[in-house]
Amino acid sequence: MDDFKRMAVFAAVVRQRSMSAAARQLGLSTSAVSQQIRRLERSGAVTLLHRSTRKLTLTDAGERFYAECAAMVEAAERAQHQLQASRDAPSGELRLSAPVGFARHVAPALGGLLAAHPALTLRLQVDDAHIDLIEARIDLAVRFGRLPDSTWVARRLCHFALWLCASPAYLREHGEPTTPQDLLSHHWLGFARERGPMLLQLGGPDAAAQVLRLEPRITSNNQLSLQQMCAAGLGLAVMGSLDVQDDLQAGRLVRVLPDWKVPPLDVWAVTPQRDAQPAKVRHAVTALHDYLLAQPGVE
Repeated sequence: MDDFKRMAVFAAVVRQRSMSAAARQLGLSTSAVSQQIRRLERSGAVTLLHRSTRKLTLTDAGERFYAECAAMVEAAERAQHQLQASRDAPSGELRLSAPVGFARHVAPALGGLLAAHPALTLRLQVDDAHIDLIEARIDLAVRFGRLPDSTWVARRLCHFALWLCASPAYLREHGEPTTPQDLLSHHWLGFARERGPMLLQLGGPDAAAQVLRLEPRITSNNQLSLQQMCAAGLGLAVMGSLDVQDDLQAGRLVRVLPDWKVPPLDVWAVTPQRDAQPAKVRHAVTALHDYLLAQPGVE
């Protein structure tokens, strides 16, 4: 490593044609620069420079050696420019992980960012499982709800409303609930859990509160599948406002007990590291945040 530093000092001396000028450029004393050159010559057992009181002249070996030292310095400068560019402007490959149900939001959320920065590419990994960000080399993950303990860094992007939903066909067949207690007699679709019932917290008018223990008839680890089964009339489900706007507007789903609220769901941007985030990650987090806050039912 010391030899690399001495090679950089040697290249600066040749470019500046003076040890004193190179010393000023490098922030060193002239004697320190001279000492680095002597050590470089001793380690290689060769003379690189002829010195006089007026000028420095390269030896034949020095000319050949300088060409390689200059190439090394230029490569290091290019690497520094690449680091600076990654800090200042989005570029390179952005590796994004998102749940299946959120995948359809990626294009409208990040489309403008990708259009504005042609040097930026996107690799989207869609998976409902909480994958290891380090092992999968993920730059940014979108996660929902309560996060497990980890060393990763999470920033809350927003939270969105959760609504009780059913299809009109299901309600015609099974009746429409008018009180929270009515929900106990209905078929339920729930997100798969290891064990235990589904606990539904409801807040109603005049600060009323209910906690219901429900046994789902159908469970899945995929929220989009639950939404499709709910629209098909297989039962009631708790759906995110971010996901069901199209189904509500088209009449495939309707809200049940709209005066009773379910606690909202947090949306997180999760990254493997806190410091020195590249521009591609910082800009992507901002784009996701701005997009989400413009959606109905999102705060």
